[in-house]
Amino acid sequence: MELSKETQDKISQLQLFEQKMQSFLSQKQQFQSQLLEVENALKELEKSEGEAFKIVGNIMLKTEKNKLTEDLKEREEVLGLRLKNIVKQEDHLKEQAEKIQAEIMKEIEKNTEEKKEE
Repeated sequence: MELSKETQDKISQLQLFEQKMQSFLSQKQQFQSQLLEVENALKELEKSEGEAFKIVGNIMLKTEKNKLTEDLKEREEVLGLRLKNIVKQEDHLKEQAEKIQAEIMKEIEKNTEEKKEE
């Protein structure tokens, strides 16, 4: 079956979208993992009554509990926003991919019908 140049380009574009989706999925998983770590750290920090420590590079530093809580909540907010942004981009890309896929299928069906008529 011979596909038009336009259809071949759409197939290439669809493959590119698939690669981007994989990239978004990977980023989303990383952000979800980091967000879970921050949430768990905040829970543990709330339970603790002693001193608070934070790891910076290869060293552990003593820090004020409320300052550490503030830093973690800020980090949680940033990760939440990044995650929302990734999901939004992912949804937009899915819509574009579905549209292009429908166009490709329509072209293939059209070509199949033309072959049957010959």
